[in-house]
Amino acid sequence: MARGPRYRVPYRRRREGKTNYRKRLKLLLSRKPRLVVRITNRRVIAQIVQYSPEGDRVLISADSKELERFGWKGDLNNTPACYLTGLLTGKKALEAGIEYAILDIGLRTPSKGARVFAVLKGAVDSGLDVPHGEEILPDESRIRGEHIAEYYRMKPEVFSDYEKRGLKPSELPDHVDEVKSRILG
Repeated sequence: MARGPRYRVPYRRRREGKTNYRKRLKLLLSRKPRLVVRITNRRVIAQIVQYSPEGDRVLISADSKELERFGWKGDLNNTPACYLTGLLTGKKALEAGIEYAILDIGLRTPSKGARVFAVLKGAVDSGLDVPHGEEILPDESRIRGEHIAEYYRMKPEVFSDYEKRGLKPSELPDHVDEVKSRILG
């Protein structure tokens, strides 16, 4: 361990692995609202956040739990739920007069087709302007949940929770399209 008069103890949130202050400073210096995406073990949370010296202000917030109001019966943290949450966030942002944001994925490692980019695709499809490259977005089959329906055909015993909620995973792609039309409608 480093010791001596020149050693500086990192900030607590950096030590805990919660905040990368260099990345945060670059995002804040842009002075643009941030589309903050956080994925927990059970849900997806997307927010439009504006910097303020007193602390960040959340302008718009959407949680995948809100999808149940639109008839969503699937899991709340899979790729289709991420896309629909992004769609809902973008719609709320446009209603509040926010047209532009930059993506903040926190400490997540960016990998092509990840769930955080499904949220981004949903926000962009709703009309929100977020700079990005098309190659990082998940393909349409994953957004519609076709990979989940395919896995259901191989191992149907894994999906008992879906059936308890009244949804056969083989019908998930149609269900995603139905909920998408409700959100946009």
